[in-house]
Amino acid sequence: MARLVQAPPKFHPSEWHMANKMQRVSTEVQKCRSERMIAESQRLLDETEKTTLKTQSDVNKKTEQRQEEIKFWKQELDNKLEQIVHETEVLLTFKTRLEKSLESCREPLIIAQKCLLNRQRRTGIDLVHDEVEEELVKEVEVLQGVIALLGRTLEQTNEQIRLNRSAKYNLEMDLKDKFTALMIDDYCASLTSNTPDIRYADNAVKIEENFVTPEDWIDFSNINVEKADKERNNSLALRALIDSILSQTASDIRKQRETVNVAFANRVKEVKDAKHKLETLLAMVMDETASQEENIAALKKAIADKEGPIKVAQTRLEARNHRPNMELCYDTVQCRLISEVEELTKNIQRQVEMMAETELRSLSRRQLSLEEEIQVKENTLYIDEVLCMQMRESVQINDF
Repeated sequence: MARLVQAPPKFHPSEWHMANKMQRVSTEVQKCRSERMIAESQRLLDETEKTTLKTQSDVNKKTEQRQEEIKFWKQELDNKLEQIVHETEVLLTFKTRLEKSLESCREPLIIAQKCLLNRQRRTGIDLVHDEVEEELVKEVEVLQGVIALLGRTLEQTNEQIRLNRSAKYNLEMDLKDKFTALMIDDYCASLTSNTPDIRYADNAVKIEENFVTPEDWIDFSNINVEKADKERNNSLALRALIDSILSQTASDIRKQRETVNVAFANRVKEVKDAKHKLETLLAMVMDETASQEENIAALKKAIADKEGPIKVAQTRLEARNHRPNMELCYDTVQCRLISEVEELTKNIQRQVEMMAETELRSLSRRQLSLEEEIQVKENTLYIDEVLCMQMRESVQINDF
């Protein structure tokens, strides 16, 4: 058993000294390495601290610059939004003016058409295509043209309002995004290493697919600003056009309305003159009819007055025809009696023929014709002066 347990080997003193020397050398080497590492670490700490502070300062500066850039564009967008909102509100008032003007044209058109329809009720020779009718037709054409023009302009205005609102929407969305971005950058600018709620975000350092370049970011807002400017300028030009159209159309309608009114006044005067002349002629015919009736009465009396003398003459002849024998002589008395009967008969015949003349009937027909023509003129005056002209007095052409 004693042979199995052996004593540990013993080293030589030189080995012992060598081992101690090696420990000292190794320790000194390790210490040097550690000292170098400490020095390197300190240098690295100083370097990284400076770099971190510099980088963070640079980030803060760039964040501040970015904030100023966002504020600049936000102000630009705010200005354009205010301008486009104001312009749209003004354009809406112009739209209202157009609608009122368009509505105001409908009554004059209806009245002009009614005038044309009423004037179809003229009768006889008065159913003439006169200056009044020509001007009324022209007035209808003017009003229809104005209504069509105002309708197209109203459609154009509605489209411009839509475009203005589209530009306004784009500006509002851009402003909303700018406000959100500015709030985020303001929050980021307020963060420091001592801020309580800072944390690690493992997935923060990556480029998202929907990131845009700074140039695209500027272009996007610039496009919105340019579109707002473009639509505002278009709206300004459209307002100037609407002003011109409203002024010109109102002037055209008033001018044509006055032309029609003057034509009506002239026509009424002309018809009244013609009616007066017809009434003068009627009075003349009636006077002549009365004279003719007196003449016929005188003729009838003259014929009646001739009955006695002709009866006397015929009685004498009848009596003398009974003379006896040679006394039945064709003497001067007989000759004169015969000539007297013939003369009286001829005179009576002439007077009867005179009464049989158609002058009285002609005068009656002329009187009836004149009375009918006067009635035609009265009907025309009623249509033009009462129905049409009074109806037209209710029309007011306003500037909108």
